[in-house]
Amino acid sequence: MTRPQKYLTRITLFLIPIMLLCVPLYPRLKDAFATNPALNGLIGGVLLVGIFLSIRQVTSLSPAVAWIEKYRNGSDNPDDLPVTSEGTPKLIAPMRTILDGIAARMDEGREITRYFISLLIFLGLLGTFWGLLGTLGAIGETIGNLTVSSNDISILFEELKAGLTAPLQGMGTAFSSSLFGLAGSVVLGFIDLQAGQAQSRFFNDLEDWLSSVTKLARGGSSLSVE
Repeated sequence: MTRPQKYLTRITLFLIPIMLLCVPLYPRLKDAFATNPALNGLIGGVLLVGIFLSIRQVTSLSPAVAWIEKYRNGSDNPDDLPVTSEGTPKLIAPMRTILDGIAARMDEGREITRYFISLLIFLGLLGTFWGLLGTLGAIGETIGNLTVSSNDISILFEELKAGLTAPLQGMGTAFSSSLFGLAGSVVLGFIDLQAGQAQSRFFNDLEDWLSSVTKLARGGSSLSVE
């Protein structure tokens, strides 16, 4: 069976260039992050949790693959089979339901990662509208506070310049949140893609193996292979 380490390698090779790219961009990213640390920090936290869960889904396949390979190779000693606290690996525990139960369990594990991808996009859009609302309000306040009766253009310009500080901060919040949210969704989307491919490969390999099984003991936990 295909080992999931291949997909972990792809994830690692994907994350390393991204981290290296962040090094020269760190000053700009730091300034963008500072426009709204709370929301941008939440986006970063969601991204890290999503990456952790996706990698965990891939690594959870390793015990199942090892157990099946041991079983398929004809290990006569049950103690040689890698087990969890429940006996066989959790992912392949519902072997009586064969493929349907395993597929449903893998899909259930990916639902939260898919939700995190959507959540990253939502948080980015939330920051965008939040920043735009602040910008519109600040612009209206700036226009209302301008002293048009003054004949000194320099005074009017200074008032305008001071009043535009708040709108520019709002625009910074809007664009920075969109940047972090959409970039995070792209990163997590690729990692979730690798996790999905690893699970699909495991499922296909398991289906091919089960197609060679000629007898499935009903009511028991043993398989007989021709």
